[in-house]
Amino acid sequence: MSLELAWGAAVLAASLIALPQPPPDAVTAAPATCMDGQKDPRGRSAADDTEVRREDETKFNDACRHANTAWSTQGLSQVKLRPDDSTSIADLQRQDANSAKKDWKGVLGRYAPFPGADTLYFNRAYLDKGKQYGDDMCRRMVAAHELGHAPGFCHKNPGWYPTLMAKEIDDVQADALPTATDRKNYHKLWG
Repeated sequence: MSLELAWGAAVLAASLIALPQPPPDAVTAAPATCMDGQKDPRGRSAADDTEVRREDETKFNDACRHANTAWSTQGLSQVKLRPDDSTSIADLQRQDANSAKKDWKGVLGRYAPFPGADTLYFNRAYLDKGKQYGDDMCRRMVAAHELGHAPGFCHKNPGWYPTLMAKEIDDVQADALPTATDRKNYHKLWG
């Protein structure tokens, strides 16, 4: 991290500390809001009814397995995450990208909703072994975060709520699992 970035981070941290904190019961009662002020809609999800069929074309299979488990355990079973097979059509595909240029600069992963199958990208420029975020835990954080978009979840503001759906990896839960707030959002959307 450059000195300019470090100074900017220190200024930002100091300004965040000065923000008023919500009452403790508000944190446990309210689901986290989207960063853009919208709500999590089912219509923005990759789910057909309550199922997401996926096909995998990535070298980060361990991270993908973790993400599948993260979003299908701890009471999160309403949306079934299943592999594609010869009798189904994929709703979600996983692919690798490898770029640190232009619109991929600093991007570890990306969720791209498309007509047909949505695509979850892993950026090898940052996630390959020996790269800045090339360890198993970072890969799992990216995979679990990006897969969280498949049921329809937007980026959340982590200021008051710990969340797996924070936009920046430094704000994502370190265990790469949905938090209590993420689970609350899931149940609000999917029952």
